[in-house]
Amino acid sequence: MLTLVVVACNEADRIGRCLDSVPASRKLVLDSGSTDVTVSVARAHGAEVIETDWPGFVAQKNRALALVDTPFALSLDADEWLSHAAAAEVAAVLADPGSAAGWSFPRASEWLGRTVRHGAWYPDRKIRLVRTGLARWVGDDPHDHLEVDGGVVPLAGDIHHTPYRVFGDHLRTIDRYTALNARSLHARGVRARRRDPVVHAVGHFAKGYVLRQGFRDGLPGLALALLGAAHSGLKWHRLRQLGR
Repeated sequence: MLTLVVVACNEADRIGRCLDSVPASRKLVLDSGSTDVTVSVARAHGAEVIETDWPGFVAQKNRALALVDTPFALSLDADEWLSHAAAAEVAAVLADPGSAAGWSFPRASEWLGRTVRHGAWYPDRKIRLVRTGLARWVGDDPHDHLEVDGGVVPLAGDIHHTPYRVFGDHLRTIDRYTALNARSLHARGVRARRRDPVVHAVGHFAKGYVLRQGFRDGLPGLALALLGAAHSGLKWHRLRQLGR
């Protein structure tokens, strides 16, 4: 009745936890060239693995969604897993789905071993459970999201998320994602003005640290607000460079 779909590359240390967290009748992993043992670990945890290329975040996730042959699909990244509360809610939805087309979850991310509960990182609500055929991934790589044809019901249980293994991963992700996002925006015709990098960086910091109370997470909250501001500013700086 439910297919879990995961796109992965070199996630051997995390994908088993993801797969084991979901009460799914089918588990499907699209692997895009892993050089570690992701494929064998995924199969050992009950997943069907399809080895494929990497066309981008949105295209790959839509490719995975198109392979679902059950009435419901749940999409997770390999560095995510359902809390026990969220898994119980998924089981309840499957037993009595009502008329909704999708269901969203709050996502609780860990940063350097600490779960972040404020700022731009929480609740970070994501639609992840959908009726098959009524949803598609949209957005500018790498900032994708599910769009559904119909109502969305918010659930209370968290998706857990460990986006970075070490601090260096965070810095490398900022470098990679700002380049990807700037190219996507430029391809859509978006252009940056001279002041945009500073305006967006300051706005991101103010929203996350002050308005969304990132300060309540202490020093990690301050660090994440500053890193988020750097991410936003660099994205708009790179977009401006592309337009010059």
